[in-house]
Amino acid sequence: MQKEGPVAALKFCNEKAYPLTDSMAIVHGATIKRVSDKARNPKNRANTQELKYIAYFKERNKAKEDYEPISIEIGDKTNFYYPIITNDMCLKCHGKKGNDISAEVVSILQERYPEDEAIGYSANEVRGIWSIVLEGENDR
Repeated sequence: MQKEGPVAALKFCNEKAYPLTDSMAIVHGATIKRVSDKARNPKNRANTQELKYIAYFKERNKAKEDYEPISIEIGDKTNFYYPIITNDMCLKCHGKKGNDISAEVVSILQERYPEDEAIGYSANEVRGIWSIVLEGENDR
C-alpha cells in the first residue's frame, strides 16, 4: 500500500490473502479466517455464531468500551475471535465510493467482487473479525 498504492494492494489481497492465511494456519496448527457481516468475497461471510461476535464487538466499539478477545474452549479446541478495526489505510478499499475509494479501485472492485458489501466504512469501525480455531496438541 505504501509503495504502490491501493490498486496494487487490492490486487495483492485478491491474489495472496488466502495463501498467506493458509500458510500461517499450517505453521500454527490452526484454522484462520477473516469474516464479516458485510463481506467482499462471499467466502468471507460470517456464520451465525461469528455474526453474534461481530455485533458484540461493534456494540463495545461504538460505546468506546474496552473489550478483550473472545476465547472459548470446546473439547480440545480453542476458538478465538478478535475484531478487525478500520483505519485510514483500510478506507482506500473499504471506505466510501467517490470520497475514500478512487474510481480506479471502484472499477476493479466491481470487476472482481460483483457482490461486494465491504464498503462504506469510516475509520475506527469494526469491519469484521478474525475467527481462529486452535487445535489441541493431540490433533496435530
